[in-house]
Amino acid sequence: MNTRKIVAFALLTGLTFQSCSKLDSPPTDFIDPTKAFRNLDDLNMGVLGTYAVLTSTLIEASAIVSDEVMYPTENTVSNNTAHRWLYNSTSGSVTSAFYEYYEVIDRANRVLEAISVIKVGAAGQSRLDQYHAEMLAVKAYSHFELLKAYASSYEPDGMGVPYMKERKVGYPARESVKSNFDNINADLKAAKELMSPGFNDNTRITRSGIAAIQARVALYEKKWSDAVTYASEVIAAEPLAPKSDFSKIWDDNSQSEVIWKLARVIGDSRLGAAFFRETGEIVLYAPSFKLIDQFGTVAQRADDVRFDSYIQYAPARPAGKSQYLVNKYVGGDAAYRGLTAVKLFRAGEMYLIKAEAELENTNGTAAIAAAAKDLNDLRRARIYNYIDQNFTDKQSLLNAIYNERFKELAFEGHRFFDLKRRNLPVERTTQDAINTSGAVRLDPTAAQYCFPIAANEMSVNKNMIQNPNY
Repeated sequence: MNTRKIVAFALLTGLTFQSCSKLDSPPTDFIDPTKAFRNLDDLNMGVLGTYAVLTSTLIEASAIVSDEVMYPTENTVSNNTAHRWLYNSTSGSVTSAFYEYYEVIDRANRVLEAISVIKVGAAGQSRLDQYHAEMLAVKAYSHFELLKAYASSYEPDGMGVPYMKERKVGYPARESVKSNFDNINADLKAAKELMSPGFNDNTRITRSGIAAIQARVALYEKKWSDAVTYASEVIAAEPLAPKSDFSKIWDDNSQSEVIWKLARVIGDSRLGAAFFRETGEIVLYAPSFKLIDQFGTVAQRADDVRFDSYIQYAPARPAGKSQYLVNKYVGGDAAYRGLTAVKLFRAGEMYLIKAEAELENTNGTAAIAAAAKDLNDLRRARIYNYIDQNFTDKQSLLNAIYNERFKELAFEGHRFFDLKRRNLPVERTTQDAINTSGAVRLDPTAAQYCFPIAANEMSVNKNMIQNPNY
């Protein structure tokens, strides 16, 4: 990790986590977490401080570089480098997440270091275990997000990312993807063993949240049996939202099927601002027509509760303006448009993980039937007047699952990485390419198919290796 970044961060967090009585102490480049955290209340502040720096950068980036959105001609105010696949190691739109997640990891490691030495009585042990579990899970999740974005591939021998098991300043080297997965799984397993099943605050990681992370990790690792097991665990605990509640999820008026979310309050960054700019009423990125067409005819869109929840049709907008807008993150307060909690994990995703994993885990009609049931169960929960669809072959069902992921998980940070884990190109339609300057197809052999390691990291960390072709 960038040494200068960590030293600056050490100073910052040292002041943040210490009590007021210590602010007059002489400044140093090193803050001892075992002194900054003295009791359970201090630890809780550290845990909250770790959650506070989790971002939605990769959700935005995944949408912008994939075929999920289009770049309308009315957008003359934002950087189009990412959408046109012109990014490199100096492009903050795709490199900033590298430092953002390592900042989360550094904070988690500081809390974990303090947890190892704080003494509590029997009455405080369950609370200590909870904080321990949360920080292990946050650390694993953050490394997984880094792996998704910056791995050279998702194959076991691909170049992964440095796994920071403890806080330290130095020149960590990239580990293999397999090593990353092994460490992620070990931390998640330890977290689940510590986490109380009675803890249910979905603004923090719960036992269901850990299982949901495990399910997603197993999907990327192609551990199909594990993916089925973990997704089934979450499904048993978190039912799908009723149709009448689904739209309320996105303006924070319902907690249905939300497993883990990042709370957002006035003054925080707004995920919705990535797609719409209030000043001038400018659509920065509009839903792609490729995505819109996945929802079928106008009548079929009306039956699908996801369409209006995700996409706004505004035919009254002036000529030359996009008539479609991303509606998913508008939020429920007109005075703070775009301010809404970031939903990181939902039950809907678990049905699709389970369906894909069941289909890949075994061959034959039984696997097709099991996967088709999961897909139909999800569709039935989302679509009025839905009639179950029958499938007779694996490939057509797999295609249907991927198309359903495209719809169900739109703008939630999955599309680009879904294509990457299947080694499929990003392909935009002619209708969506009116302002891309020819950026229509991104093949797996292109450098931009993987996000680059930031140039600052490359210049400082002598052991860091850049992704291919940059």
